[in-house]
Amino acid sequence: MKGNEENPPSLNPEKQRIPSKNPKTKARNILDRFIEDKEKILRFLNDLRIPFDNNQAERDIRMMKLQQKISGTFRNIQGAQAFCRIRAYISTCIKNGGNAIEAILAA
Repeated sequence: MKGNEENPPSLNPEKQRIPSKNPKTKARNILDRFIEDKEKILRFLNDLRIPFDNNQAERDIRMMKLQQKISGTFRNIQGAQAFCRIRAYISTCIKNGGNAIEAILAA
């Protein structure tokens, strides 16, 4: 495998038995993780229900962080819980192909 040839397992092969003296390059760490988790990483190729990336999860969190940035914080825990419930409802509606405004009006 070309990745193994270009990225040796250790920068100090003579001290390979001592973990703290055996640093790896960033490229080697990524290569090792890919080799170990190849099936999980490429699962979206076999199962079309699995998204290519996790951007939806990041988008779901972004509104919470934006709200915190704008107002500084939530005034109380009830306000934060209500905000989370509303955002979860809207996100679920959109994920299921619905219209967020119509779902809010129907609720």
